[in-house]
Amino acid sequence: MPVSSAYRPEPHFFDLGEDYGDAVQPADFPQAILRVRNDRAAATVGLAGLTDEEWVAHFGRFGPLPGQPGPVAMRYHGHQFRTYNPDLGDGRGFLAGQLRAEDGRLLDLGTKGSGQTPWSRGGDGRLTLKGGVREVLAAEMLEALGVPTSRALSLIETGEALERGDEPSPTRSAVMVRLSHSHIRFGTFQRAAYIGRADMIEALVEHARALYHPAVATGDVAGFLRAVVEASARLAARWIAAGFVHGVLNTDNLNVTGESFDYGPWRFLPWYEPGFTAAYFDQFGLYAFARQPEAVFWALTQLGGALKLVAEAEPLTDALNGFGPAYIRELRAAFLARLGVSSLGEAADQRLLDTALALLREGGEGLRWEPLFFDWFGGFASSARALGGPRGRLYQGEAFDAFRFALFEHEPDRPERLEHPMFAAAEPEEMLIDEVEAIWAAIDAGDDWGPFEAKLGRLKEAREAWGLAGC
Repeated sequence: MPVSSAYRPEPHFFDLGEDYGDAVQPADFPQAILRVRNDRAAATVGLAGLTDEEWVAHFGRFGPLPGQPGPVAMRYHGHQFRTYNPDLGDGRGFLAGQLRAEDGRLLDLGTKGSGQTPWSRGGDGRLTLKGGVREVLAAEMLEALGVPTSRALSLIETGEALERGDEPSPTRSAVMVRLSHSHIRFGTFQRAAYIGRADMIEALVEHARALYHPAVATGDVAGFLRAVVEASARLAARWIAAGFVHGVLNTDNLNVTGESFDYGPWRFLPWYEPGFTAAYFDQFGLYAFARQPEAVFWALTQLGGALKLVAEAEPLTDALNGFGPAYIRELRAAFLARLGVSSLGEAADQRLLDTALALLREGGEGLRWEPLFFDWFGGFASSARALGGPRGRLYQGEAFDAFRFALFEHEPDRPERLEHPMFAAAEPEEMLIDEVEAIWAAIDAGDDWGPFEAKLGRLKEAREAWGLAGC
């Protein structure tokens, strides 16, 4: 297999032993039609040199990559809509490999739709092609907006007709591989606590500390929790600044690196609406847009509860109490990044955050969420563009005056970004549900991948224009 010098297998999770996962066999699919091949992501781990045939062999048939021991379905529990479920685990996916990226970070190759495992609970272990398409789109948009996110490495159509109760069936099938910094969930620790295995928790803490939070001292369980709290606060703040609703913030969908993954019923806000939900089954708005920070904090408290088996309660509580200040700090930074301006200090930055939210609230459906950040990206450097654009008439009144004053206090950050052709357009690149459904409809009705490919192309341009990835 042609791999570059960047390819470095690092099967660390597999070294933890059989208490944490089960060796499994991938499904034998009738077809393997390559639909998405993310060479940009593959290059970070030395895999961009694969031929299409080799790509399908590893990511559609799941022949192990060199140095990898084979698929492992991870074991975990979790609170689902705050009800504890001890019957979870990787039910339609597995950890296919771990690689060291060119920047030194460990990356997981995790699958979705790769077949049944001991944790499938009667499910078919498959992924709909529509679900795979949606996950690719979500990950690309979130990366462009500066949200810590897994990336869709591969999407392969598998030729099966799937029956689903919540969408027209039969529907097409696929298998996806995501590239993520970790698949160790809060629920991984919860499972060890549930079965009373303090030794497993200690091993997990040391494993995750050494690999993902090495600045934390060996044996410092509260320090480890504090690092996870900080990373999770940053993730929640970035979701809010992006106008993103994950949809299912169960404790098995949050991980120790504070990275967003597993996109099911996600949505982006059309306009400011705190109660906006993404999942039709979230009847009480538990994971609504504005409640996401609360949901993340609640999940962190469950992680803290599991860690009480190996640490004193008081330092763990102190670590959890750091979430609120960290979230507000990160939210200020996220809004500044989205508006393309530099920090002026806590008071001025908070004023900009508050006035931006007030303007979004007042502007509502007419203004929408994404256009505000697009129109005013770069601060005062965008005045003529914003006021002369399609929403110019909305930029008046007390709420706007307060926002403009707060914004113009801040200097533009990297104003050369405004030279990108994207900022000459009248409208921003968005990811609203009507467009997502139209992209899928073209694929479903006529196998027309043109709109999907065009969207990926525009998202690439947006990522380059915003310059937010990794910020």
